[in-house]
Amino acid sequence: MPKRSDYISWDEYFMGIAKMSSMRSKDPNTQVGCCIVSQENRILSVGYNGFPMGCSDDEFPWDREGEDPLQTKYLYTTHSELNAILNYTGGSLAGSKLYVSLFPCNECAKAIIQSGIKEVIYDCDKYADTPSVIGSKRMMRAAGVKIRAYERSGREIKIQV
Repeated sequence: MPKRSDYISWDEYFMGIAKMSSMRSKDPNTQVGCCIVSQENRILSVGYNGFPMGCSDDEFPWDREGEDPLQTKYLYTTHSELNAILNYTGGSLAGSKLYVSLFPCNECAKAIIQSGIKEVIYDCDKYADTPSVIGSKRMMRAAGVKIRAYERSGREIKIQV
């Protein structure tokens, strides 16, 4: 009997992990997930956007807008990419790949570059025209980080939990 031929690709697998991780986010507006993978296609770490450990998501604000920045989520949330980098306890991330559901901001790009990640595969780039993402792409290109858009296969994967 021949082996199955309808198995998912590495890209589908790792982007699927990133997207599933995003489902852990409690952000009512934007859920982002990330999966960092070794050169040998082993999952090293995952992350999603949310508040730091010990900062209650019932006590800190989830608002996007407001006159007082202290009453918006932006001063408190940690992005999925930074969470995945900080969650890794195995040593160096040098040479690894990062799969993420939303293109990284400039602050996450700094952490990606400094941690030695060599490739970023992203699904959505809806903020491409913002200074944050323009700066992010500029820094990653200058640092030699490969940037690649995830090519959707159109395959739908259902998981019953």
